[in-house]
Amino acid sequence: MWCPVMDLDEIVRLRARIRDEVWSRLEREGVALPPFPVKGRIPNFRGALEAARRLAGLPEWRDARTVKVNPDSPQRHVRLTALREGKTLIMPTPRLRSGFLLLDPKIIPPRLYSRAATIRGAFKYGVLLKTLDDLSRMPHIDFIVEGSVAVDRNCNRLGKGEGYGDIEYAILSTTGKVDCDTPIATTVSDLQIVENIPRMPHDVPVDIIVTPSRVIRCSNSCAGRPSGILLESLEERKIREIPLLRELLRER
Repeated sequence: MWCPVMDLDEIVRLRARIRDEVWSRLEREGVALPPFPVKGRIPNFRGALEAARRLAGLPEWRDARTVKVNPDSPQRHVRLTALREGKTLIMPTPRLRSGFLLLDPKIIPPRLYSRAATIRGAFKYGVLLKTLDDLSRMPHIDFIVEGSVAVDRNCNRLGKGEGYGDIEYAILSTTGKVDCDTPIATTVSDLQIVENIPRMPHDVPVDIIVTPSRVIRCSNSCAGRPSGILLESLEERKIREIPLLRELLRER
């Protein structure tokens, strides 16, 4: 549940302070990796490869045929692993302005998987899904990996503060591409785990936190996820900038 005790402005300020503290901690401890500066990004971190390997050992990952993975640097190893294991990879485009990218490892030469796992390569070797008609051809997603700036032990998550991960989930759940049984995981450094993150109504918590050293599981279930698109949480600017969102809202 989101935190109703605090004033909304207080929640926003606290969440911003948590992000700043985590970005600073990663740099101070020498764990942050390029691209720099890490502030304002899903931070890349030492141990991202080990976290991706630990994630790939989860039964939910092994059973998944189609996975959605964010396009940020620390999850590049996750995307590459998906392609190498023959999984269909769904990647959101930056700020969702071009929708989603579908990468089919069966039609990409294996020698190009490493390049295809980057956002630039995904645009070259993937198929753009920009409209609701395009999305109808997307397979059901079996597993989601989100990038995070911070998470707490209850699996509440903070991204960069723009809310695009939550919008992606809202679009995919509204179109039936994900459901309550779709596990959501994140890979982070141990230094990105904080004591408590106050929730907002549109926040989508994760079910599994994977670090280079451990796996943390939570029982969020569907009750912890928002239902569909919360119009009151959307800025008009984002509606204008995301064609898929505009199309969905016209059909409501």
